[in-house]
Amino acid sequence: MGNTYSQLYIHIVFAVKNRNALLSDAWAERVRLYISATVQNNGHKMLCINHMPDHVHMFVGLNPSQSLSDLMRLVKGDSSEWINKERLTPFKFQWQEGYGAFSYSKSQIDQVVKYINNQQEHHKKITFLEEYVKLLESFDVQFDERYIFKQPS
Repeated sequence: MGNTYSQLYIHIVFAVKNRNALLSDAWAERVRLYISATVQNNGHKMLCINHMPDHVHMFVGLNPSQSLSDLMRLVKGDSSEWINKERLTPFKFQWQEGYGAFSYSKSQIDQVVKYINNQQEHHKKITFLEEYVKLLESFDVQFDERYIFKQPS
C-alpha cells in the first residue's frame, strides 16, 4: 500500500479455552516461536510475547494492510491446529473465543515490553481475571461480565 505510513502498537491478550492451564513451560517456547512467526509472516512486527499456563500476552507493531481480527484469527487458528498436530498436550487444545487489544504510543513501548516480560512475577500478586479487568477499566473499555474470559473449570 504505497504512501501509507503508520505507527500502531497493540498489546493483545488471549486465553486457553476455559482458561485451562495447558501451556506447559516444557513446550510453550515452541508455541511462542510459532505465534511470532505467524505474526511476522503476515507483515507485522512481534515486539514481545510471553505466556502463563492459561493465557498469552503479545505486543505487536501492527501493519495496517491486515486487520487485527484477521491476524488474531490466523494466530489462534493456526497455533491451536499446530499444537494439536504436534500433540503437545494430551487434551484437545483450543483458544478461548475473543481477545483483548490495547493500543499504546511509541513512548510506552519499553514499559509494555517490561510488563509482558514480567508476567510470571506479576501473577504472584494478581490473578489473570483481575489483571484483565484492570486493563479493560484503565482503557475505559465497556464489557459484559458474561463474555469475559471464563473461570477455570
